[in-house]
This record gives sequence, structure tokens and C-alpha cells, in this order.
Amino acid sequence: MNTSRPIITMQDVDLEFSPGTGVFDMHMAVNSGTIFGLIGPSGCGKTTTVRLLTGLHAPQRGVVRVLDDTPHRFKTRSRKAIGYVTQQFVLYPNLTVGENLNFAASIYGVGYFSRRKRLREVLDFVELRDAQHRLGNKLSGGMQRRLSLACALVHNPRLLFADEPTAGIDPVLRAKFWEHFRQLRDEGRTLFITTQYIGEAVYCDLVGVMREGRLLHVDTPDNLRRKALGGETIKVGVPPEQSFEAVRRFTSHQAFQEVRRVPRAPGELYLTVEESGAAMPLVFETMRIDPEITVLHAEPYVPPFDDVFIALMEQSANTYSNPT
Repeated sequence: MNTSRPIITMQDVDLEFSPGTGVFDMHMAVNSGTIFGLIGPSGCGKTTTVRLLTGLHAPQRGVVRVLDDTPHRFKTRSRKAIGYVTQQFVLYPNLTVGENLNFAASIYGVGYFSRRKRLREVLDFVELRDAQHRLGNKLSGGMQRRLSLACALVHNPRLLFADEPTAGIDPVLRAKFWEHFRQLRDEGRTLFITTQYIGEAVYCDLVGVMREGRLLHVDTPDNLRRKALGGETIKVGVPPEQSFEAVRRFTSHQAFQEVRRVPRAPGELYLTVEESGAAMPLVFETMRIDPEITVLHAEPYVPPFDDVFIALMEQSANTYSNPT
């Protein structure tokens, strides 16, 4: 992940639409050349955050800075450096793919003589060259999303905002979108992406977790796993009839912070440890004490990010219901 100076900052930002509705006490910093993913339940404030960062809303309190500028008073040079993919398809349904893209290029001030080459480049990037003569209202939902992305990129922006760009499209196309996003990041661009698919957090360099208008965590996916689950995880397999004794043995060892059984898979145990690589030899060492227990397999386990998200939400619920 790029460690240059932040291209986006929010400090003590509030925007309240009605009592309890809006975003509150927002803090974040996003470095240049980073994919920042913002995740959270529907209605938690993700889109409001994007609108604050793009200048569509002004904060009631706090400071928002994007590209060393104030978003709701953006200078022209700042606006030209930003691309924005909205949740809904907002282009012209009665224009072709090529005409929509050409219109977007003209709005962003892409020069007439250099435009043709840039249009070809962007159409190739989103794989729509063969559909350039098709009307917008004849495109599938996934193709409309790709056209929206192309229009947001046609002026070669430094910073791209994408508000739930993969919503409602199939998993294969979602994977293709993230391939595009990583390529843009590798070219030095910064991407700020909201998503309703929690598992997509693993594709990001940095992840913000929101709940009820508040940003609970900002960290790497790996660090969020550790925060949510108390460490790393080792998955161990033993014969089902030996699982209770194996749990007893592991629980008695201080290196294993938590031992969980899975009811639907009686022979599977999940051990929470500080660092899985260092703890792996201890699994077999502990079992050698009791030769009646057989370890069938043991390997580091990376829980799906949906599990991580649920654990973080439960922790935040406990924090708000039991303030200290």
C-alpha cells in the first residue's frame, strides 16, 4: 500500500439530516495510490460520506479535504482530477455507448483531437469496444455499470469515487470490476469504493467499517480480522469421537486463546492464537501428550470477511449498549 501523504482526510465531521440520521464524528485519512473500501449495513451513511467527499454536501462541523481542496468549494482543477461512479445508471439511454462516452469526454474537457484515442483506450479497458454502437437502453445492467465506469475514467482522473459499483451484477463481472480497480491502483490512482458485498473488503488496501452513521474502524483487512476475532485462526481436524478430549487439551494450553467446535462438523476445531505460524507446532506438541488423539490435519484458516464483519458489528453493539 502506498504510504504517501493523504489525498483524502476527514476530521471531526458531522452532517445530521434529522436527530440520529446522518454521519457523525467522522475521521479518516486515505493515502494516494490506495483502494479504500467503505462497508456497512444499508443506510449506515456510506453514500452520505461519498457526497461529503465529492462536494455534494457540506459538513455542519469538522474539516473535509480532498486533493488539498475543500470539496463543497472545489476549484476547477480539483473537479477535473475526480471521477465519480454513482449507484444508478444516469447516462443517456437514447445515446449509444460511444455517444455517451464522447459526451462525457466533452463535459470533462478532453481535447477534441486527443479524444478519439482516449475513447478507444477506455472502451477497451471496460471491454465495451464491440458494443460502442449499442443504445444505452439496450445494454444489460452489467454493461451499463461498465459504461458508467468508462465515463468516470475518460478524463484520466487521479481519484475515483465509486458508490456501490458492483451492486446487482453477477459474481464473474464483480471480479472483473475489481480486476479493473486493482489495475487503476497499480497505475497510481486512488479509489474510494463503497460496497454492499462485505466479502469485497479483502480486495481493498484499507477498509472503513460503518454503523449507524459512525466510522467504527479503519484498518487493513488482516488487521480487522485480528480485531474481530482476537487473533489468527488455526483449523484442526480430529476424529469426531475425539473432539471433546481434544478441546479439553487445547483449552488447557495458554497459547490457544479460544477453542471452538462446529456442530455441523464435529471433528473440526478452530483455535484462536496470536500468530498462526508460531502456534502451529504447538498443535502437534499438545496432542503428543495424549496418544489417543489423532490430528488429521492442521492449517492456518482465513475466515470469510462476512464473519469478520458480523463480529465487528456485535462488538460495536456491545460497546454502545454497555458504555464504559
